[in-house]
Amino acid sequence: MEDPMVFTSATLPSDPRLLATVTNAYLGTRIYRDILHVNGIYNGTVGDTHRADIPSPVNVRMNMVTEDNLSETFSLDTRTGTYIHTIQSSGSTATHRIYAHHSLVHLLAFSITIQRSDHNIQPITVNLQSPFIPESPDLDLYRGPHFQGADYLYGKTLVPEVEGGPQPSIHMIWTPGPESLTLPGEEKEKSWEFLTAIAETEEDAKRCFSEGMSLIGSGSLYLSHTQSWAALWEGCCVAVEGPLSFSQAIYGCLYYLLSAIPPVGASEFPFSGMSPGGLSNGTCGEDYWGHVFWDQDTWMYPNILLFYPEAARAILKYRIQTLEGALYNAREQGYKGAKFPWESAATGREVCPEKIYGEEEIHINGDVMLAFEQYYHTTEDLKLFEEEGGWEVACAVAQYWCSRAEWSSEEQNYQLNGVLPPDEYHPAVNNSVYTNAIAQRSLNFAIELSTQLHIPIPEEWKEVGKKIKIPFDKNRNFHPEYDGYCPGEPVKQADVILLGYPVMYPMEPEIRRNDLEIYEPVTDTQGPAMTWSMFAIGWLELKETERAQQQLSKCFSNITEPFKIWVENADGSGAVNFLTGMGGFLQAILFGYTGFRITKKCLNFDPVCPDDVKELKITGICYLGCKLDFTLTKGNITFQVTKTSSDPPSELEVVLAGTGERLPLKEGQIVSFATADGWIQKTSTEAF
Repeated sequence: MEDPMVFTSATLPSDPRLLATVTNAYLGTRIYRDILHVNGIYNGTVGDTHRADIPSPVNVRMNMVTEDNLSETFSLDTRTGTYIHTIQSSGSTATHRIYAHHSLVHLLAFSITIQRSDHNIQPITVNLQSPFIPESPDLDLYRGPHFQGADYLYGKTLVPEVEGGPQPSIHMIWTPGPESLTLPGEEKEKSWEFLTAIAETEEDAKRCFSEGMSLIGSGSLYLSHTQSWAALWEGCCVAVEGPLSFSQAIYGCLYYLLSAIPPVGASEFPFSGMSPGGLSNGTCGEDYWGHVFWDQDTWMYPNILLFYPEAARAILKYRIQTLEGALYNAREQGYKGAKFPWESAATGREVCPEKIYGEEEIHINGDVMLAFEQYYHTTEDLKLFEEEGGWEVACAVAQYWCSRAEWSSEEQNYQLNGVLPPDEYHPAVNNSVYTNAIAQRSLNFAIELSTQLHIPIPEEWKEVGKKIKIPFDKNRNFHPEYDGYCPGEPVKQADVILLGYPVMYPMEPEIRRNDLEIYEPVTDTQGPAMTWSMFAIGWLELKETERAQQQLSKCFSNITEPFKIWVENADGSGAVNFLTGMGGFLQAILFGYTGFRITKKCLNFDPVCPDDVKELKITGICYLGCKLDFTLTKGNITFQVTKTSSDPPSELEVVLAGTGERLPLKEGQIVSFATADGWIQKTSTEAF
């Protein structure tokens, strides 16, 4: 059977944007591209800030000159995080592998292997094309002295993001590829490995290069990379017994998202966020220039949190590190507290090229805070808030909402006027229901934190949180998108329906249904890919499996062949390698089919198994220091705690909603029961 984790084709896509990417949390590139990017390295002032283009030594193509008929395959192996090009003749096979090392994140590598498959003793030669030019429009680059026989290039960015701001340096050491490689007639097989090390200091670049060369010498560089990926997949996997295309879509989304997060154990990794197109994209004028949006916090983050809270923590630390810029943004707008930028780069200052989004799309503050809240309720990690700046973020966001809200004496409530909702077709509206609801949730979480930390807060936080306006039409029993919205008006993307998930604003099923019914037919069919996943989750909540599948199936129009690269819009326009769409799709699986909801006291579940799936198995769910496996079939649910890492270890139990039955979750034991809704919590003696 075809391996759903390996995407293979006899041809490459004609559009180079759709080629496979190899990235890790620190650096990445698209195969056969002449540039690469490094996380957090931007060039250009505010409004022109973009990922700095760095010339790529791994932009190498392989070909073979022979009279034989050749067959070629191009593969992306998501299991090992490797791109593989294979050329086969009647008597030989040449294999070209490219990868961004998963655990040694400063290293990119490629290898060429030639194997003889007959008794012919003629030399076998492959040619390599490497159009490397040591220049960049974003860096002042210089050649340095050779290091251990390798080339050395260094320089710094040309223009800081803000006046007087840092201009990061790049140091790159690499072994250049020759024009050709030959397997001598007396040898059956030979491999050549080529290494690139990139860091922000000369010392780190040389150290990383030396470490990589040592591993090459012991024959274990690629092995250490694949072992790191194997460990990652072992602790995080989504296996579906169903259509191959469905499995491939899931593995593709997981691969590209997991490629972008810090490796397990890298607690001090200087992570600088995730952009819609990942590290393979983001040059000037391309894929939102590598900026960080709500795409990270709302669309990608929940999937990461479910499996790897440590990586989710690194994402939150990026927001903490850029708080000073957010405070500056609020002052510039004339408000107190912090206003996180709609588009963020290195400093947290607003870098969106178009002013309206930075000024009006203020729901970003609530999006950021929801990520912090989800993390806290999943981990109970109070240290992030007590000692590492999380409380300062929550406090500053609460101050902003109170400063930004206006009291309406006529309606006797607080209002947020002149805003741009997620539906960007409607600027300068009053009381975007999504914006107001997520602002209310931010304030409630800040109040909850203050209680946990024993910190007094202004009464204003409670007052605004309690009395902020949440637009609702009592006659039609639905949530208008904003004051004055009339049903039937076109909507760009998922907006009001986000109230049900992820905001979890309380509402009756009838209202949830009405919101879905009203907004589904008027949402732009060419809107961004993540939208349909949210409609699918809404219908799954209501047990409308067929309608959910209709919505989720729309996502497949955004998945391109052969490497499962997502495009933002179904017509191929917009951002490419669209991690945002992938994040939404995965949430439909991880939170839609399962019904998982992270709440203050428990992890709820209310699963639905789609008709074309016999079994869904999710490995490595993290909750309160435990690792759980979850299996869903048509009539059965299974939970198993595979690991407990908290100190002291948490003891969990399943509570079935219908009967109140409590089923202890002991490490190593399997708990199975007929499909039902319920929740996972600490055992009743520990419940908080």
